[in-house]
Amino acid sequence: MIKSVAIQGIKGSFHHIVSEQFFNKSIDLIECLTFDGVVDALTTESCDAAIMALENSIAGSIIPNYALIDKHNLHVVGEHYLDIQHNLMALSGQRIEDIKEVYSHPMALLQCKAFFKNYPHIKLVEDKDTAEVAERIHKNQLKSVGAIASVLAAEIFELDILAKSIQTIKHNETRFAIVKRTNSEVPESEINKASLKFEANHKRGSLATILNVMSDCKLNLTKIQSLPIIETPWKYAFFVDVTFNDYSDFKKAKSLIEIMAEGFKVLGEYKNAKL
Repeated sequence: MIKSVAIQGIKGSFHHIVSEQFFNKSIDLIECLTFDGVVDALTTESCDAAIMALENSIAGSIIPNYALIDKHNLHVVGEHYLDIQHNLMALSGQRIEDIKEVYSHPMALLQCKAFFKNYPHIKLVEDKDTAEVAERIHKNQLKSVGAIASVLAAEIFELDILAKSIQTIKHNETRFAIVKRTNSEVPESEINKASLKFEANHKRGSLATILNVMSDCKLNLTKIQSLPIIETPWKYAFFVDVTFNDYSDFKKAKSLIEIMAEGFKVLGEYKNAKL
């Protein structure tokens, strides 16, 4: 049973919201400043599970997190999709015209860039975490300073929302992975998605051959992401997500790819959250 979970960020962050939606509100949170800290908390058994953002519908893959899961031999045991709504917030009693600086995570600032073109007097400043800025404004009672964060952060840190849903693209979804030290979370009969990693050699058509095996075995490729192998210039590892209706089809594909590809690894087998 999972009693504690590590997240990147603090209470009020989007990772915190995922923990409440995927688990429950009573679960203990281990707050970490970085994803490296999240992984350290998991590998040192300071927590039972971790939550890590893997990709955003606007910005794409968060490649370093794939590498962290692979490097530390961790396992994806579940996934969760969260609709990301960015809100401009500040201390009570202020208007947007009073705000001189807005601090937030670089990704949040990028996703809200169009909104701030209407307010050229506001200086945008990159920071570590969305909710942490909200906490700082509350703790130090910072006037003329705004944060971009979740509604939950505004509630926790008693800030007024000056503008709701300020992201440029209104449908803004992030996929989060639930990660553990072992890969035995979901019964085989319920598994219909998997995350894989492999390396393809330089022979012509080697990647295409592996992808054809997936297709022949009735696997649906939902994601493919390449990552350079640092020790071997111009060689790449591929991180792949596949879905399937029958686990036996996946087992067949797995046995074939294991023979064909180098460095083959199953990063996780779990339920498809999109079904």
